[in-house]
Amino acid sequence: DNNANTTNDVLNASCVCIGSPTVVSVAARVILEGPYNSTTGLMNDALRSLGTFPLSDPYPALGYVHTGSGTGGPVAPAVIATGGTDAIVDWVLLELRSTSNPATILASRSALVQRDGDVVDVDGTSPVSFIIASGNYFVAVRHRNHLGCMTAGALSLGAAASPVDLTSSALSTFGTNA
Repeated sequence: DNNANTTNDVLNASCVCIGSPTVVSVAARVILEGPYNSTTGLMNDALRSLGTFPLSDPYPALGYVHTGSGTGGPVAPAVIATGGTDAIVDWVLLELRSTSNPATILASRSALVQRDGDVVDVDGTSPVSFIIASGNYFVAVRHRNHLGCMTAGALSLGAAASPVDLTSSALSTFGTNA
């Protein structure tokens, strides 16, 4: 069989993948309390203008070990230069967790949060995608300086971007006073 992969193929990174990887896409929305301005309903984006905004995933340097693909690569300076409601506020961690044990992280990605709360991939516009099978997952968002937040129940996720609005009282969150 010409498509059979061997151990040597994998070690040499020359294997031929059969089929397409399964992708789950999440269009999350969060608000970070520190930069949030209740008058405008947006977050402050001053961090990106300091000149020290990291253009690559900062979480591994803080000791976080990703499960799965981690991040989609570096952020282009043009993404950081974007203004308005889509201006980048900071990096966040987006995690998909097990339905049988929500403490078990099955996949994680570092992503960017915009002033309006949209969590986007490093291109500054796309929902965050995970290479994992479609299914039910708890969705958690974490930040280095804020308390994390997780859905109270598992959500059905697939290839089409699933909205996960953690700012809405319609979506129950795990714990109390989240």
